[in-house]
Amino acid sequence: MKSLSRMLSTAALAAGLALAGVSANAPDAVKPASPAAIAAAEEILAMKNASAMYVAAVPNIVQQTKESLMQSNLNYQKDLNEVAVVVAQALNGREKEIGEGMAKIYATEFTEQELKDLVTFYKSPLGQKLLSSEPKAIQSSMGYMNQWAQSFAQIVNGQFRAEMRKRGKDI
Repeated sequence: MKSLSRMLSTAALAAGLALAGVSANAPDAVKPASPAAIAAAEEILAMKNASAMYVAAVPNIVQQTKESLMQSNLNYQKDLNEVAVVVAQALNGREKEIGEGMAKIYATEFTEQELKDLVTFYKSPLGQKLLSSEPKAIQSSMGYMNQWAQSFAQIVNGQFRAEMRKRGKDI
């Protein structure tokens, strides 16, 4: 389950970065969000612990870059390992830019009042239950989907084999 969680976090980060890229490159048709809307969006993201998706973004990207550079520069392995530490330290904290970008995206997708209403909802007993129970429900749902897909793949495989047998081809 840990690798599934890591994959989901990576997927969520990639989706968030993709959205941020689309938003940042979009024409000026989108009006800037108010500071109050951004603040409400930041509060929602904090309550949803969204930073867990990207907290390791800087060290992960530094590690991936180091590994990529090592593939074509094996003789610099020691130096690249040392430089990775320097680069990671120099860029530490930049992952917060992801959260800021996500808040701006939320603030352009929802009105200021909608965001304030969401904050109120998440502070309610049902909202608190959603915040605490939803991650487990999503994880369990992903597990169910994986089990279903494995079982269904066997059915599909059986159908393929049956159809191929009808053609006189045993696979």
